[in-house]
Formats: sequence, C-alpha cells, structure tokens
Amino acid sequence: MNKTELITAAAESAGLTKKDTERVLSAAFDAITAALVKGEKVQLSGFGTFETKHRDARTGRNPHTRETIEIPATRVPVFKPSKALKDNVAK
Repeated sequence: MNKTELITAAAESAGLTKKDTERVLSAAFDAITAALVKGEKVQLSGFGTFETKHRDARTGRNPHTRETIEIPATRVPVFKPSKALKDNVAK
C-alpha cells in the first residue's frame, strides 16, 4: 500500500473527502517527523512507538573498490510495533 492507497482507504473508512484525509495524514506525518527530529518519542496506543536510536561510527568497505571507508555516527528512526498490532498481524 502506498500513500495514495492509504489516503483512499482512510477517506472511505472515515467518510471524508480524499483532500481532507490527505491534509490530516500529511499533518500527522509532519508532526511525527518533527517530534523525531527533536529527539522525542511518539507512542500511538495500539499501534506502536516511533523513536530515534544512535548508531555509532563504524568502518565499512566500498563494494566496488574494496576500499575501507569510515561511516560516521548518526541518528536513525526506528519503529517498535505494539503487542496489539503484532497480535492482529499474526492472525
């Protein structure tokens, strides 16, 4: 499912227009992104938790040249599904 399909499904389920649903979903995605940029955790009850993790610097290898390169430390977004989501998917 892509974003357009998600908007269509949500609009049909909620009885809203696609345009209104797109604005709501875009606002939600923007809010989640802004919170993650600030280093905050976003918990959606019954769905899961979005947060960021620190990834240490490490040594890698360029697969084309076999040259060793340094990969810098960074923050990456992670998602942990809730137990309810896991149980629903497992059915």
